[in-house]
Amino acid sequence: MFSLMRLFEHHAYTILFTWVLAEQGGMPIPSLPVMLAAGTMSAAHRLHIAYVLPVILLACLIADSVWYYMGKRFGRKILNLLCRFSLESTTCVAKTQGTMMKRGAFTLLFAKFVPGLSTVAAPIAGQAGIAYPVFVAYDMLGSLIWAAAWLFAGRFFGDVAKRSQDFFGLLEHLAGPLVLAGVLGLLIHRLWKRRQFRRQLRGLRLEPQALMALIEEANEEGKDRPFIVDLRHPLDVLSDPLVLPGALRIGPDELRQRRELIPSDRDIVLYCTCPSEETSMKVALDLRRLGVQRVRPLRGGLQGWKDAGYPLDVVESVVQEPVLTPITLR
Repeated sequence: MFSLMRLFEHHAYTILFTWVLAEQGGMPIPSLPVMLAAGTMSAAHRLHIAYVLPVILLACLIADSVWYYMGKRFGRKILNLLCRFSLESTTCVAKTQGTMMKRGAFTLLFAKFVPGLSTVAAPIAGQAGIAYPVFVAYDMLGSLIWAAAWLFAGRFFGDVAKRSQDFFGLLEHLAGPLVLAGVLGLLIHRLWKRRQFRRQLRGLRLEPQALMALIEEANEEGKDRPFIVDLRHPLDVLSDPLVLPGALRIGPDELRQRRELIPSDRDIVLYCTCPSEETSMKVALDLRRLGVQRVRPLRGGLQGWKDAGYPLDVVESVVQEPVLTPITLR
């Protein structure tokens, strides 16, 4: 482990750049422990924060710019990819889209501090049509705040540790194992949260075939169909103006707040665009806490219904949500 720390000390700037670039590029390798270690090392004057910050900002700029243009070019497809492979169970594309549309580029100032939001903020900014110079300005300021917070936290800890030479020497000796333990700890925590989320989801979701059978049964017997709710954000509906037969488009927040919208005598089926059903699952769990028990997310969301080859209705018009920062939609 000591040689590992020597390696980090001699190639710190290269390792920091590569590590942050990989994390911001989508790999599940948290850079927080590495930035804390870099800040602590600066207390011993083995690194200089004035040099570390530009390295981290450059890595963020490259990765976030790539995601921005991929979001602008591919829209929902790239968001589905991120949603599918993210280890963060709190990744919620619809929630991030709502935040971006309400607060505009200002969202980028705190995005990297919020699990899940940091994963999809850049491609959603591209999808929403935020101008690239505006995106870069807010994204770089947010990245600066994020990196400086952890680097100076590590520096503060290092300055405190220096008051005891014995403790500081022990800290130097154990730095490698501590960094690795921090990285592994965060990874295990994210994997555990994701497993818990999927365990909850497994027992709740409704298969597209089962929903189609309920619809056909209701049509044959003249009964009310299941109450189907499209939770997608207007940005997604603009790019894919199709809904399940008879579905109502209601936003997640409105559905949670307006309990009277939900009938008590029918099955409630929720769907979103995420292939992992993050949004519909979370809304279903919230509604169950409010006493709505006959509510289930649709497995695979809209794409799962399409893949099964079932009929769809065309959306005639899409009302966009108001935004505080001017955004030009493609």
